[in-house]
Amino acid sequence: MKFILIYIACSYATVYLIYMKFKATYDGNHDTFRVEFLVVPVGGLSFLVNHDFSPLEILWTFSIYLESVAILPQLFMISKTGEAETITTHYLFFLGLYRALYLVNWIWRFYFEGFFDLIAVVAGVVQTILYCDFFYLYITKGTSGYLLSIPVTFCFLFLSLKS
Repeated sequence: MKFILIYIACSYATVYLIYMKFKATYDGNHDTFRVEFLVVPVGGLSFLVNHDFSPLEILWTFSIYLESVAILPQLFMISKTGEAETITTHYLFFLGLYRALYLVNWIWRFYFEGFFDLIAVVAGVVQTILYCDFFYLYITKGTSGYLLSIPVTFCFLFLSLKS
């Protein structure tokens, strides 16, 4: 119970920091991604493809699916501006690395525990694929300066066509 309270407190603190303390850093001119194009399909998919048709299972499945595509608004904004601050690129790189390490965890659990969760694995693979383009740019371009210049590549071209 203590961990749940810590998690909720950290979530509220994050929301407070985003909407109060760092509100001035928000760039509404470039933030034109329509989130409903992610939330509605993910919600529908979580009703259609889940382990058990119960409210908690549908919510868990929704969170797994949404997490796999939650990076798209950030990638969309980077594709619109053509560059990203160093801190943003480091954050995105390590967020993607965290998710890629989940794939290693699933392989490990399959071989040593016999556990396999198709929903989590497919969502993790989708998210890792979305990050691959960014990983390539991060590693090849580096972040020696303040801004990382992002050329139009396959993933970013796809995101640009959506606008």
